[in-house]
Amino acid sequence: MSAVFERPPLMRRVLPVFQGFDGPLAFAIFLLACAGLVTMYSSGFDHGTRFLQHGRNMLIAGFIMFVVAQIPPQRLMQFAVPLYTVGVALLIAVAIFGITKKGARRWVNVGIVIQPSEILKIAMPLMLAWWFQKREGQLRPLDFLVAGVLLAVPVGLIMKQPDLGTSLLVLAAGLAVLFFAGLPWKLVLPPVLLGLLGIFLLVWFEPQLCEQGNRWPILHDYQQQRICTLLDPTKDPLGKGFHIIQGMIAIGSGGMFGKGFMQGTQTHLEFIPERTTDFIFAAYSEEFGLAGNIFLLCAFIFLIFRGLMIALEAPTLFSRLLAGAVTMIFFTYAFVNMGMVSGILPVVGVPLPFISYGGTAMVTLGLAIGILLSISKSKRLVQS
Repeated sequence: MSAVFERPPLMRRVLPVFQGFDGPLAFAIFLLACAGLVTMYSSGFDHGTRFLQHGRNMLIAGFIMFVVAQIPPQRLMQFAVPLYTVGVALLIAVAIFGITKKGARRWVNVGIVIQPSEILKIAMPLMLAWWFQKREGQLRPLDFLVAGVLLAVPVGLIMKQPDLGTSLLVLAAGLAVLFFAGLPWKLVLPPVLLGLLGIFLLVWFEPQLCEQGNRWPILHDYQQQRICTLLDPTKDPLGKGFHIIQGMIAIGSGGMFGKGFMQGTQTHLEFIPERTTDFIFAAYSEEFGLAGNIFLLCAFIFLIFRGLMIALEAPTLFSRLLAGAVTMIFFTYAFVNMGMVSGILPVVGVPLPFISYGGTAMVTLGLAIGILLSISKSKRLVQS
């Protein structure tokens, strides 16, 4: 009788937790985490404990990733409406009595000071994936219109703070869900063509549009200045154009193989602003060169490709839409950050995933990877 009640070995009890764990995705995250730690040690060398804090943030994100990976996608779907509702309510609270820092009202005190816009990076794709799952097989144009309203409300509130970087990430995640849900091309092409036309006109008429005293409608003054600085940073090389110019100098000076670990002059002589956060890609490029950049690009491409494969093989519509949107968040993060540091996009507050310093962003990324692992695990268990 004692054998009946004998506890199974520890390995047998732990093994189900790792069953179906996506090895390729975890390997891509491991490579990016290693690159982040190495770069942070060098770029944050004069920032005291920043390297240790970055490692701590990674451990917290890893724990959250592991916990979320154990939650089935069906359970995750139950959090969609409450999380979205709480997120939007907190954004409204920010607009009414939020905390202002450096001219932006982005935080609210609810016992602890939080930035509610970070919640929407995950809540937005969760909500839209839930919405389309409930209407699977009977989608109408009105459903896409309602989804557009659900997306526009938080994006508008975040832009009003103002926070262009986070609003761009939330918008990209929401648009990814709409696209993967089957948004008709006739609704996709007109905005894209108008955007391309706007960029062409902006570049063509830049001297007139960016003359001192000209005021653009819709955009805040700082947003207008960022676009004008992008088009010609040499107009204010020691002021608003300093970030872009120094970033491009650091990237170019890295050459083919870089100056070597801890040898970046632009980095350690403090010419690169925000070298541990938004502009860490410039510090990385200076020390590891084109070869290091190719490695980093390959790691991000592999991560994005693996995420899209998980979305393609997901067992339910909710899982497919959520995995696709979460994957596109990583694409948007990497593309926007590298683009702004390289001088091809305006400077916005978007970190480089797993490389840039930042606790809240790291936790959000860990949550996103946990969702992908959860969807991958559910797919593997269904197949088995």
